Amino acid sequence: MYVLTKATGITEELYQRTYTFCMRLLTLPAPYCTVALDCAIRLKTEKAVPGTLYQRLVIAEQNLRSELYPYQERVFLFVDPELISPSVCSALLLEIEAAQEQQTPEACMCHVVSHSLQAALGEACHTGALQRKLQASPRRALELYFHSVVTAVEQMANEPSPSREGHQQNLEEIYRSLLGPAVASRGRCSGDSLPERPPSIPLPSPHITFHLWTDEEQLWKELVFFLRPQSQLRLSADLEALNLQGLLSDQELARVSMLSTDSGIERDLPSGADELPACSSPDMEHARLQRKGGIKKRVWPPDILMPSSWDGPPGLHRRTGRPSGDGELLPGVSRLHTARVLVLGDDRMLGRLARAYHSLRKRETQTFCLTPRLSLQLYYIPVLTPEKPTSSRHVELGELAAFLGRADPWYDSTINTLCPAIHKLAEMPPSLDTSRTVDPFILDVITYYVRMGTQPIYFQIYSVKIFSDLSQDPAEDIFLTELKVKIQDSKFPKDSSSPRKRGVAEGPGAELLVCYQKALLSHRTRQVTVSLRAAGLVLKTLPASDTEDHTCLNVSMTEVVKSSNLAGRSFSMVTNTFRTAHIQVQSQEQRLLTLLLDKDHRRTFRDVVRFEVVPCPEPCSGAQKSKALWLSSQQPKELERTQAKPKPLRMPINTFSGIVQ
Repeated sequence: MYVLTKATGITEELYQRTYTFCMRLLTLPAPYCTVALDCAIRLKTEKAVPGTLYQRLVIAEQNLRSELYPYQERVFLFVDPELISPSVCSALLLEIEAAQEQQTPEACMCHVVSHSLQAALGEACHTGALQRKLQASPRRALELYFHSVVTAVEQMANEPSPSREGHQQNLEEIYRSLLGPAVASRGRCSGDSLPERPPSIPLPSPHITFHLWTDEEQLWKELVFFLRPQSQLRLSADLEALNLQGLLSDQELARVSMLSTDSGIERDLPSGADELPACSSPDMEHARLQRKGGIKKRVWPPDILMPSSWDGPPGLHRRTGRPSGDGELLPGVSRLHTARVLVLGDDRMLGRLARAYHSLRKRETQTFCLTPRLSLQLYYIPVLTPEKPTSSRHVELGELAAFLGRADPWYDSTINTLCPAIHKLAEMPPSLDTSRTVDPFILDVITYYVRMGTQPIYFQIYSVKIFSDLSQDPAEDIFLTELKVKIQDSKFPKDSSSPRKRGVAEGPGAELLVCYQKALLSHRTRQVTVSLRAAGLVLKTLPASDTEDHTCLNVSMTEVVKSSNLAGRSFSMVTNTFRTAHIQVQSQEQRLLTLLLDKDHRRTFRDVVRFEVVPCPEPCSGAQKSKALWLSSQQPKELERTQAKPKPLRMPINTFSGIVQ
């Protein structure tokens, strides 16, 4: 599809063969059938109206204004300056700026006009003369040609039965008006000279913005600016007019009793019963005592109060999703913007992305302003430290990248191998020749990834409650890949109310009380409580192999085993592993715990007495909370029976194929 989008002059026979091949793939399991269906739809459109895919891609990625195709896309490249070296940041920024200097709006409009005419007319199009004419045209005339071509292509593509012959005639008229009848009639040949080779029409790289991630709210701010660049406070008037908040106060949730004199059936009401008199009318007071018309339920999609469209349908822990499509989450509001967030780094950067994603989803439950209009796509390119690539630390920080490589072999060979090339680019000395063209190798791979990586893999986010004092409220945080627990050497303070156990012999580790729900193959819950002496714990969310259950934490506990012999007491270490989704750990001695989240030393919690880990639930909206409170006061017993299990929050990362179902 990447080649078919860019190329011109493809025969109908090749289109038909490719389309037939995609239709045969529909019998295969996901994600092959999902990708094949998306490609078949695109091929059918491109075969009937050549040049449609190229035109739509450039318009969206370059943010060219068009009323018939108003979609916009942008790639946000985030790097953490504390994790990525300045040389790598400078090399990436130089490559992005060098490529985008040549991608002016005028140049992109010239590419769209030239490609559409050449794809429709074929050899009858004098591409060289056409490009010279467009480059010499002023901005206003170029915009006129651009909108004429876009209108002709979009109108034909939106027809129920688009005609390739009709499309060719429409663009031929534009071609003749642009070059003139004399030049257009000559075609590509001039006299007895050999036909010239048509110049290639490049496919511009998407509009990429480079960001150093220094603020926790930076992702939210950039998405808001993308939707509404001219305003930072009010996002849009149409969203406010549709009352998308969906937040009702507790008073509004209660129904007010009214005097009724009718049957209560809407069809039995006389005409005009729904019309209320004006506020100044004397009949207004009498109207308040009458029965209003039947309650007309506003039909909202099921995800209106829970913006889970970013997270895909409920299901397995990690799964493939549908290719991103343009649909309406709310009636009358189209999702015209697509934000492709690409992060570079290791597992620590993904932990930071998970925190920003959770904060974004939590904020959306209060404002609900981005979800109806923005499609959020997340991408990840691993960039690890170049020192000692075979060391254990190097492998440990790239666990999620290794999992993506095992799940998607094409991701492993295309994206995971990009890390050495990025470091090699950063080590190259800067060229003093300003006229030398920069080779955009890294940018080409990034462009290919964000365009063709349409299948997300969902990763469960886990929430952890951290108690430094059992008499106070805990601190809360989340993690994505790992939580490591170490035993501190410090003791409890004398006046501490934390639990302690007297008469325990000193030794390595600490006495811990562990309570967890053991994961069984039957998916039944089995509560296990055990007290043991341990030197540390590691909770990992990524399985060791692809065949394991992806819905549980993999816990490795280093247990201290005491033994006595003639030489005295000795201690040995035994590693116990088990799988669970909920776990609670509490220190029973005067030794505190240290927690390290997502392998990031900036997210270290010390002096911990107790912690609890559960799957992070989907943030609940204010309307659902208010409604739950009101219902609990009215029907507490019924609410307990019908209360649904909270939906877990999963963060998607796009790959090429996802996980085979």
